[in-house]
Amino acid sequence: MKKFRPQPGFVVQAFRFALDPNVAQEAALRSHCGAARAAYNWAVGWVTASWWQRRAEESYGIAGESLTSWRPWSLPSLRKAFNEAKRTDVRFAAWWEENSKEAYSTGLANASAAFDNYAKSKQGRRRGKRVGAPRFKSKRKARLACRFTTGTIRVETDGRHVTLPRLGTIRTHEPTVKLLTRVQAGTARILSATVRHERGRWFVSFQAEVKCELERVTRPDVAVGINLGVKSLAVMADSTGEIRTVANPGHYDGALKQLRRASRTVSRRQGPDRRTGRKPSKRWEKANTERNRVHHRVANLRADALHKLTTMVAAEYGAVVVEDLNVAGMLKNRRLARRIADAGFGEIRCQLHYRPASATPAA
Repeated sequence: MKKFRPQPGFVVQAFRFALDPNVAQEAALRSHCGAARAAYNWAVGWVTASWWQRRAEESYGIAGESLTSWRPWSLPSLRKAFNEAKRTDVRFAAWWEENSKEAYSTGLANASAAFDNYAKSKQGRRRGKRVGAPRFKSKRKARLACRFTTGTIRVETDGRHVTLPRLGTIRTHEPTVKLLTRVQAGTARILSATVRHERGRWFVSFQAEVKCELERVTRPDVAVGINLGVKSLAVMADSTGEIRTVANPGHYDGALKQLRRASRTVSRRQGPDRRTGRKPSKRWEKANTERNRVHHRVANLRADALHKLTTMVAAEYGAVVVEDLNVAGMLKNRRLARRIADAGFGEIRCQLHYRPASATPAA
């Protein structure tokens, strides 16, 4: 599929807002995300069925052109096969019309990308760790997400509501002014929207083509090198000889006492047991929610601190050189893994990469 490229002078930018859906809207959101997961599992089963069939035929001595043909996993092929199966397959026939077609397209697109990554990894054409064959997504563990690319996708003019296909108008927890003003001024165009359930809340992320507004940095002729660490999150030395140190906030360490207390409370409640099929008690669910609230707060504090740090660096220096660390290898050190993960070295480099300043990895 041809990759989208923004027009000259524009960039693709995401705007994320928390949602406040009512009971009916939350049920519809969960239904759409469940439909995306079901379509993904169908695609994985449909493609891999031909793999197992060919393996069985080979064990019977069948070879060559007599074997069952490989089933394609391109998105158009999956869409065509799914549209033929959804009306007759008992897994979809009774309810597929309740959700937008974009929900099923989300699952099929994810499955197509998963098979592509697996094939490229197996052929040595994909960087990073080896990727295994796609597997079915569990209803209990799968992340709730759904993407909309067509239909009515807009930010309402009151700045407190968004409209999505089949879901209707949903109130946002925060104002949408930062995107609305750009859309009204003609400097932004919404391309797609993704809803996701994360950290106990529903979020919508709009992908928009935004006019690039160049902002001059404070010291454009000054370059800075950043050394990342655990005790000091960042040690910055610029080309003028100035050295600055940013202390590690240690948000996770600061919340350990609360987490220990919350975890002890959870351990005393009757939790779920997959072996016996036992369901969790209401008290366990309440205690687990309290524990998750602590984790969510730590994650939000960490993200806020990293965004403030990278924004400050990008707004001041014309060129940024970042230390290239093997974070995956460093996490194998059991004595430092917790603090390394809490520091967020990879996220710092990722954010500096897309900030306006030119971030360059160290050799």
